[in-house]
Amino acid sequence: MRKVAVILGTRPEAVKCAPVIRALQDDPRFSPVVLSTGQHRQMLDETLDAFGITPDVDLGVMAERQTLSQVTHRALSGLAEHLSVAPVDAVMVHGDTATTLAGGLAGFHNQIPVVHIEAGLRSGEQYSPFPEEANRRLVAQIAELHLAPTPGNSANLIREGISENKIVVTGNTVIDALRWATAQAVGYGDPALEDLDDDPRRVILASAHRRESWSRLNQIGQALRQVADTEDVRIVVPLHRNPIVREAMLPQISGISNITIVDPLPYLQFCRSMLRSDIIVSDSSGAEEEGPALGKPTLVLRDVTERPEAVTAGTARLVGRTSERIVAEVTGLLHDDVRYTQMSTTANPYGDGKATDRVVGALAHYFGDGPAVVPFVPGSRIEPVPAGLAA
Repeated sequence: MRKVAVILGTRPEAVKCAPVIRALQDDPRFSPVVLSTGQHRQMLDETLDAFGITPDVDLGVMAERQTLSQVTHRALSGLAEHLSVAPVDAVMVHGDTATTLAGGLAGFHNQIPVVHIEAGLRSGEQYSPFPEEANRRLVAQIAELHLAPTPGNSANLIREGISENKIVVTGNTVIDALRWATAQAVGYGDPALEDLDDDPRRVILASAHRRESWSRLNQIGQALRQVADTEDVRIVVPLHRNPIVREAMLPQISGISNITIVDPLPYLQFCRSMLRSDIIVSDSSGAEEEGPALGKPTLVLRDVTERPEAVTAGTARLVGRTSERIVAEVTGLLHDDVRYTQMSTTANPYGDGKATDRVVGALAHYFGDGPAVVPFVPGSRIEPVPAGLAA
């Protein structure tokens, strides 16, 4: 039995790793060890709890207003120390966070093979997104197995000199998680949203939190305030807990009757809010993937993206962060039925609900415990939820 350390620390990592952890737990070839840095404390804990996962180790590195260097140092020190006394057969990291970089380095320093889920995403600009773009590139240099969500991600890695035999195109595990989550019978998790299902207005789900957005949060807030003047619209804003985000956004959007401000919603409840929404406006990487998968026109509050597939397909659009552009794009969707229909009926480019099977299969093949994996081909719809999965 192969012991695999799955390292995570943020809510997106928990969402995308949860299906893999559960699959590894059910596979007699593997014994997963969940190592949490606790980089995002409350949102991480809520998400892991929703999936029924308890970390085997929790480093608790979160501290208010700490720098990237501080969180990376604390995570690396704790992970490296643990792996030196409790060795594993592989270290699995996800995506692009400080936890990802620290986990990859900790595995490398202990000469443990590093497996990178969601590998190969590239914006082409080192500082956008910051620090995620650089983190991904750095982890790619030390990973032994690169699990790329799409053929385009695989092509990025090959251009950078990664051997093709170290890359497997899996689809994105976020689709597997989303497929499970949307089958759950849950409410919205906040009294302010209790009437959302009965509200006849069109719902815009809006959020912004990225470091690269911090200097433009005032403009994003101003845009939402202007859109709120539109008749028969309700804007729901799950506001990030980061004090920098709140200090910039709250003065712009507070006190407006059709803007509902809530704390960040637990994952299952957030998925429910995406299902209810008509338009998603966000700088969140998760929303870039989940919105298109649910057939929700998604306006991405960024200038460049490492997830171009949905933009190319037409179900997502890069709209920047100026208030004028955001207002124009949102109102255009609200008033142009043809444009709205075109964005909401495009096939999902990110997964078919079987990415987890491919991830586990690729890991088994790496160790010589299973056949090669048939790669994911984009364009598939999410399969229906099997009976009993929502129980």
